[in-house]
Amino acid sequence: MTDFLDVLQNQIINCRLCPRLRDYTAELAQVKRRAYRDWEYWGKPVPSFGDPLARVLILGLAPGAHGSNRTGRMFTGDRSGEILYKVLYKTGFATQPVSSSRDDGLELRGAYITAVCHCAPPGNKPLPAEIHNCRPYFERELELLPTLKVVVALGKIAFDNYLAVLKKRGAITSRAPFVFGHDRQFRTNPGLPVLVSSYHPSQQNTSTGKLTEKMLADVFRRARRLAAL
Repeated sequence: MTDFLDVLQNQIINCRLCPRLRDYTAELAQVKRRAYRDWEYWGKPVPSFGDPLARVLILGLAPGAHGSNRTGRMFTGDRSGEILYKVLYKTGFATQPVSSSRDDGLELRGAYITAVCHCAPPGNKPLPAEIHNCRPYFERELELLPTLKVVVALGKIAFDNYLAVLKKRGAITSRAPFVFGHDRQFRTNPGLPVLVSSYHPSQQNTSTGKLTEKMLADVFRRARRLAAL
């Protein structure tokens, strides 16, 4: 399965289905933020990464304009990643508490990180068509990660996207019974991973106290218990 995951990630990196996003990420890579003017930005779709035998799948929204779009690794290089990797380290899913670049040696154990969209969108708001274009990559990842026991959806868009995949496959008949909230778990269908919902670790949520480090750690402790890790 590892070889197939590698092939899929190469397809993601070379994807050109959303010209608006490809133009935006390329422009960011040229203009840069002043603090990162010495960086060579990644500036293209950001691949997923993690343990190919993961029992926990972490689904985010999209790369940050000057985070993942700069570093080339999901949730790396911005405030969202600061709290996420700190929590993943504390709960035993990551080998180090900080991720600064795709070459910093961090590894995930028992977890795999992906996103609804693999390109950084303007204003952190991908268009519905862009979400739809990226969804087949996520569906393929679900097929290539056969040991999954838990899906952690970070934010309502991620939550809704996963449910949309299940409805398309006939695994659920309606999304209505599944109401998003922080640190909630849902049994969608026998034999499928448990769905756990969480607020997204965005800077807005963490700076206002809507999501604290403890709250996020509770989510991943729950995920660890459900995955029997």
